[in-house]
Amino acid sequence: MHSLAAHAATGLWRRALWLALLVLGLETARTLAGRGPGWASPSLLLGGLALCLMAVRSSPATLGLGWHRLPERLLGGLGLAVVLLLPAAARWGGGPSLGPELALAAIAVSVGEEIAFRGVLFSALLDLGGPALAVLGSTALWTIAHALAHPPQFLPAVAGAGLLLGLWRWACQDLVGPIVGHVLADLAL
Repeated sequence: MHSLAAHAATGLWRRALWLALLVLGLETARTLAGRGPGWASPSLLLGGLALCLMAVRSSPATLGLGWHRLPERLLGGLGLAVVLLLPAAARWGGGPSLGPELALAAIAVSVGEEIAFRGVLFSALLDLGGPALAVLGSTALWTIAHALAHPPQFLPAVAGAGLLLGLWRWACQDLVGPIVGHVLADLAL
């Protein structure tokens, strides 16, 4: 009986580690590919789609998706977007908006990151060690994944956003709100 529990725990660790390495690898490849001339939008679009594919074998309920209480979850996503944008709004001096191609790419990568980090990876970490590991682990990996794409002084804001979205995912058992909040924040920044 003891070996069965140990085998199950080993399987959970392997799954979580494999998913963490996969998501970090995809994010690194996307970031590096986006540095090539003319590759910013395609790398975001393809990277977002690749991250979404991580959820192929997951049920919507496991990911925090579905139709239950959808209006409230969408409204929560608007609230998350406002909170995510407050620091940027305080220092915003106006600027260009995204063109259609880059906006579509930003939507794809935002949705993909949420499905990967606070969907699939969050669920694996939750199964492995409970809510604290799921929230803190997904936030840490999210921050590490953004280290190549952002200057070091921006990483505390990335970590704060990841923590807020992870806490929402845990407290509300919802991924719709984080997706909406992340998409709107990325489109506005």
